Amino acid sequence: MLNCKQVTRLASARLDRRLTLRERLSFRLHLMMCAACRRFDAQLQFMHGAMSRFGRGERPDREDR
Repeated sequence: MLNCKQVTRLASARLDRRLTLRERLSFRLHLMMCAACRRFDAQLQFMHGAMSRFGRGERPDREDR
C-alpha cells in the first residue's frame, strides 16, 4: 500500500510519463481512501492544464476569473 508521499510523487510523475499498471492500480486504490490526495491530484491536474493553456497563449474565459 502506498503512503501519501509516494502518491504525490506518482501524481507528479504521471504528468511526464505513463505509469506502470502496478503504479496505476496502487495510485487509484490510495485515492479511493484518501481525500487529501484526491484534492492534491485534482489541484495538480488543474495547474498543469492552466499552465499548458498559458504556454499556448490562450486567454482565460470569463468564468475562470
